[in-house]
Amino acid sequence: MKESIILSVNAGSSSVKVSVYSVAELGKSPPIQIAEAQVSGLTAPPASLKYVRSSSEVIIKDKAVDEKVSDQRSAFSLLLSTLVEDNSLPQVKSKSDISIICHRIVHGGDYSEPQLISAETYHHLEALNDLAPLHNANSLGIVQLCIEKLPEAKNVACFDSQFHSSIPEHIRTYPIDREIAKSNKLRKYGFHGISYSFITQEVAKVLGKRVEETNLIALHLGSGASACAIKGGKSWDTSMGLTPLAGLPGATRSGSVDPSLVFHYASDVGKLSPNSTKDLHISRAEEILNKESGWKSLTGTTDFGKIVSGAFGSDGNGGGGDEVMKLAFDLFVDRICGFIGTYYVSLRGQVDALVFAGGIGEKSFELRKAVVEQVGCLGFEIDQEKNNQKVKEVVEDLSKDESSTKKKVFVCQTDEQFEMARCCAENEEFW
Repeated sequence: MKESIILSVNAGSSSVKVSVYSVAELGKSPPIQIAEAQVSGLTAPPASLKYVRSSSEVIIKDKAVDEKVSDQRSAFSLLLSTLVEDNSLPQVKSKSDISIICHRIVHGGDYSEPQLISAETYHHLEALNDLAPLHNANSLGIVQLCIEKLPEAKNVACFDSQFHSSIPEHIRTYPIDREIAKSNKLRKYGFHGISYSFITQEVAKVLGKRVEETNLIALHLGSGASACAIKGGKSWDTSMGLTPLAGLPGATRSGSVDPSLVFHYASDVGKLSPNSTKDLHISRAEEILNKESGWKSLTGTTDFGKIVSGAFGSDGNGGGGDEVMKLAFDLFVDRICGFIGTYYVSLRGQVDALVFAGGIGEKSFELRKAVVEQVGCLGFEIDQEKNNQKVKEVVEDLSKDESSTKKKVFVCQTDEQFEMARCCAENEEFW
């Protein structure tokens, strides 16, 4: 039987990543990654291209790309041609070799599972663009391009919100007029669900438990950050809400603030932003809270690594550190710990592990140390020697060996592209 090729496409606000998987037999064998390519820096040109064959053979590293590659669609076209033109990648000799393209779509509305993209599905998702202004429109632009340029492939939408469809009604409901909420679909949806699905599956294996018996507090910490309470392998609560803006602060997002704050911030917040288009309507309020807030507004940088090094100074203990950087670091730790405490109580203390993931969760041992020390009263303890090591495995245990509690602390190298490919490979409907 001929192997099937699955493309996982992850379009961010300033980047596009494509992972290529080979599946020996759909439904019976797991996806094996054979290549990965990424264009980053679309909002801070010149953009750059990185191409890795297999999982570690770097073919192109941070190569500046043509200035015509300025948006997600043109970036995807470049990535596709990079794959097809690679003679050392025989599995993808032409576009027709690609069987399934799975797309990360941030907001899926009421969809509780991945969807084969049809005209009806596409238009339904298009109507949700305003709820995830940094992501959905970019992803749908690539979907449209794939339908045009790769007509033989099946396109599947995998939603960041689908994992959270299990959130109970009393948690997902906002205390507003019920009829208005229902007609306008105003409720908590939650995001980073593809990542949380991967984390749940992989951590359950390490714990030696069935997924449906696993309770976690998981943190996806990157330029966009969120927390999730996972009960019996399903989402019980999460920090993001109707849109990805709620909850934890991020690189340019405010996270949760007093709803009336924005009206005291500027006088034109109710007007449409000059950056709105015919397809995407963004108010000045949304623009301020999504793009002009977060660490960037506090420190002038979106690089959390710079915030950490600035906060802790030359001696690594805060001596000579920058006060503004320390403020941003402490603020982030405080907000994270607030959600951990809330979720610990919501799960009634039945928590198997606290899990750090995402770029910051994986790389910042300083942040992990600060968070675990603050929530140590809940029974979490971290081994500093383990914590200071570079993360190598998919899931690594950072807990103290002699800990008197059974509560674990893990770091997980989450993989949204793999999770999407795995979902497609296991679902007969998409073959």
